[in-house]
Amino acid sequence: MGMAYNKRLSKVKRKRQSGFRARMKTRAGRKMMNNKRRVGRSLNVADK
Repeated sequence: MGMAYNKRLSKVKRKRQSGFRARMKTRAGRKMMNNKRRVGRSLNVADK
């Protein structure tokens, strides 16, 4: 049996609410990004 995806968001909406620029707008989001960087995670495709 296949999985049902009844709460499918559009890609645009998803990017707007949880994308890179949305994170950088808020103080808490920037803090989260810096924590991820500290661990060594690459966050942005453009950084590569």
